[in-house]
Amino acid sequence: MNRLSTGAAFGLAVVATAVAGSSVATATPSTVRAAAAQPGDPSPALRAAASGADATADRLGLSADEGLVARSVVTDADGTTHTRYDRTFRGLRVVGGDLVVEASPSGSVRQVRTNASGKVAVSSITPTLAKATALATGERQARATGEKSVGELVVWAGGASPRLAYDVVTTGVRANQTPSRLHTIVDARSGSVLASWDEIVEGTGYSIYTGTVTLNTTGSSGAYRLRDSVGNYTTDLNQGTTGTGTEFTDADNVWGNGSTTSRQSAAVDAQFGAERTFAYYSTQQGRNGIWDNGAGARSRVHYGNSYVNAFWDGTQMTYGDGSGNTNPLTELDVAAHEMSHGVTENTAGLVYSGDAGGLNEATSDIFGAGVEWYVNSSVDKPDYLMGEEIDINGNGTPLRYMDKPSRDGRSQDCWTTGTKNLDPHYSSGPLNHWYYLVSEGSSAKTINGVSYNSPTCNSSTMTGIGHLKVEKIWYRTLSTKLTSSSSYQAAREGAIASAKELYGASSAECAAVEKGFNAIAVPAGSQTCGSTTPVPEPTGNLLQNPGFESGATIWTGSAGPITNNTGRPARTGSWKLWLGGNGSSASESEQQTVTVPSTATAPKLTYWVRVDTAESLTTAYDTFKAQIVVNGVTTTLTSLSNRDANSTWVQKSYDLSAYKGKSVTVKFSATEDSSLQTSFVVDDTAVSTS
Repeated sequence: MNRLSTGAAFGLAVVATAVAGSSVATATPSTVRAAAAQPGDPSPALRAAASGADATADRLGLSADEGLVARSVVTDADGTTHTRYDRTFRGLRVVGGDLVVEASPSGSVRQVRTNASGKVAVSSITPTLAKATALATGERQARATGEKSVGELVVWAGGASPRLAYDVVTTGVRANQTPSRLHTIVDARSGSVLASWDEIVEGTGYSIYTGTVTLNTTGSSGAYRLRDSVGNYTTDLNQGTTGTGTEFTDADNVWGNGSTTSRQSAAVDAQFGAERTFAYYSTQQGRNGIWDNGAGARSRVHYGNSYVNAFWDGTQMTYGDGSGNTNPLTELDVAAHEMSHGVTENTAGLVYSGDAGGLNEATSDIFGAGVEWYVNSSVDKPDYLMGEEIDINGNGTPLRYMDKPSRDGRSQDCWTTGTKNLDPHYSSGPLNHWYYLVSEGSSAKTINGVSYNSPTCNSSTMTGIGHLKVEKIWYRTLSTKLTSSSSYQAAREGAIASAKELYGASSAECAAVEKGFNAIAVPAGSQTCGSTTPVPEPTGNLLQNPGFESGATIWTGSAGPITNNTGRPARTGSWKLWLGGNGSSASESEQQTVTVPSTATAPKLTYWVRVDTAESLTTAYDTFKAQIVVNGVTTTLTSLSNRDANSTWVQKSYDLSAYKGKSVTVKFSATEDSSLQTSFVVDDTAVSTS
C-alpha cells in the first residue's frame, strides 16, 4: 500500500485567444517539473509549486513517465491553495491534461480536478504519421492567406482517451486583416483530426462613443508616453499585423480627437480598456493583471482604412472592425471582454469549442459587463447588454442580451445536450442567462433606463443577489475549479462549491447560484447548498471499535486501511477507515460480524463516508461498496465511485429489520485502477437496535 498522505476610442470586431497551452514551452524530461508556465517573474507561490512538482506528482500517484508544470496558484485567506498544473508524458507536452490540486494549509491534498478523462498515458510516443502530412492537414483546415504551419508531437488528452498527436499551428491573416493561429490536433497514427480551434477567435462588436476619458500616462511635458505605472502601454503597428510597433508619445498629454483619421484615438481605446480592466480585476477580484503577477499589458494597434485591431501581448487578443464601420469611439464592455479572454487563458484555459467554448465566451461577457458596472460611466451607463449603442442590426438592437439571450435569434437561453455543437458566441447564452438571473432575478424590471424580463427554463421565479457577488463566485470558479474542456455540468459543480466557500452552504448566495443553474436547465450533480439533517445517533451499537479509535483491532481484512495517518481527516477522533488512496491497482476491505437481536425494534446500519479523488468526475474508475453478507449471500447497500467525490462527510443509513435474529457481516471494500487515487474514508459506524 502506498497511501497518498501529504500533502475612449475605436472600432472593433471581437477577436481573442481562448486556449491554454499555447504559452507552455515544449517540455523535456529534465526540465518539465521545474517549469512555471507564466511570463515574467513568477510569484513565490508559483515558484514553490514549480520546485515541488516532483513531490506533488508522487503525492497524486502519477507514474514516472508523467510530469507537472505549474501554471498558477490561488491562495485563500486560510492558506488553502489551488494549484493549476499542465502535464507532460515522457517529455511530450500534454494538451488537455491540465488539473487543479486543492491542498490544505498543511499541504495535504484535499481534492484534484482533472480535465476530460484525466488519463494521459499512451502506449507509444513514436508516430506512424509523417509530420509533413500532419502539417498539410492543418493547412487544409485553415482559412487564411500567407499560411505557415509548425507542428509539435504531443499527447492529446482533451477527449475520452489519450492519443499521440501533432499539435499543428497554422498562422495567417484572414480576409478582414485579423490574424489567425489555428490549432489542429492530428492523430499521429491515423491522421484523423481530433480537435481544432483558433487562438484568435472571431466574433462581432462595433464602436460607440464613451465620452472624454482620463488616462494614467507617464513622462513629462513634451514627451508624454501612453504608458501607466503598472506597465499597460500602447504601440502603433502602422498597418502591420506582427511585430512590436512604435510606442505612442505626445507633447501635451491630450490624446486623439475622436476621429476615424486619428491614430491616437485608436490608441486611447486600447489603453483605456486595458487600464480600467486591470483596475477591475485588481480591486474587485484580487487579481494582479492578466498573469496575476503585476505585469501590465502591451496593446499593439493596427490602424487601417476601415478597421482597428489591438493586440494584448501574451494572449494576442484582438479587436477590430473589418466590415467598413468607421464610427470612431468604442464601448468599454467589449474592450473588457477582450482582456478577460486573457484572464481565462491564464486560469482555466477553456478551449474555444464545445461547452468550454461557450463558457469561455460567456466569461468574457460576464466580466465585460462587470467592468462596465465598475466604471459606471454617465455616458455609457452599465447594463446587461453587449454592444448596445451601435445599430448592429439596423434597428437599434444590441449585439447580445444577457437577460434573454435568444432575443438575438441565434443564442440559447437554456442548456441542452446540443449546446456544445453551437458557435461559442451562441453556446454562451445559457451562462449569460444564469449571470443575469442570479444577479437580478427573473421578474421584469428597468435598470438605468433599460427594460429586462428574464423568464426561466423551468418556470421558476428567482430573486437576484447582485452582479458583483455573482462575478466573485464565477471568478473563483474560473480560477480554482474549471479545466480546459469543462462542461456546463462542471461549471455548475464548480460554481456551487465556490459559493459555499465564499458565502457558506446555507447562504442566500449559494441557494441563488444553485437555483440559477436549475433555471437554465443544467442537470444537478453532487454539489448542493444547504445543510442536511443527520440521522439521529444510534443507540445500542452492536459493532465494536466502531470509530476505529482502538486501531486495527476487531475488524478483519486488509492490512493498513485502519489508520491515524493525517493525510485524510477523521470525522471524529484521529482514527478512521481509509480505503483506496493508493493511485495504483489495489483492492482493500474491512469487515465485522454481529448478530441482530430478534427483539430489536428498529435495527439499522449507519456510517459516515467522505470521498475525494484525483480522477475525473465523468467516468467511474475507482469504486467503493458497503455490503451486508448473510450465509454467503452478499447485498450491496452503497455503491460509490470517484464520480461521487465532494470532499465532505455524508451519513448513510439502512434499515436492517429483515436481518433480525440473524448473524450479519458488515463489509466495507474499495477497488482502484492503475492510476490516480480515489480515497473512500469511513468513520463512526454503527449497527443499532433502535
